[in-house]
Amino acid sequence: QVQLVESGGGLVQAGGSLRLSCVASGRTFNTYPMGWFRQAPGKEREFVATIVWSGATYYADSVKGRFTISRDNAKMTVYLQMNSLKPEDTAIYYCAARPSIYSTTYYLNPYEYDYWGQGTQVTVSS
Repeated sequence: QVQLVESGGGLVQAGGSLRLSCVASGRTFNTYPMGWFRQAPGKEREFVATIVWSGATYYADSVKGRFTISRDNAKMTVYLQMNSLKPEDTAIYYCAARPSIYSTTYYLNPYEYDYWGQGTQVTVSS
């Protein structure tokens, strides 16, 4: 079992920055692909970024160049650094884990992940 707890959301003005954190439990966390997704009101949950065990990353086009995903395996934490935030980034952000040990595949769909955090709200004002 893996438990995920997100933090770091809040209210920020357009152009500002936030850093989200996702703390995981579970001995094999370090080997799992991890992802960040977001869901705005009335919309489907959408892919934001993913990172595999080696540190390789992949981003949605809408956040490329503005967001950075990283992981600190010693702290069992995945981060999402969000810069140049826009009002359209407003959503609940979720951390997710897929228990595929040492996989280097980029998983982009929510149904491909087995474990989810409770979400953290990010609101960007114009």
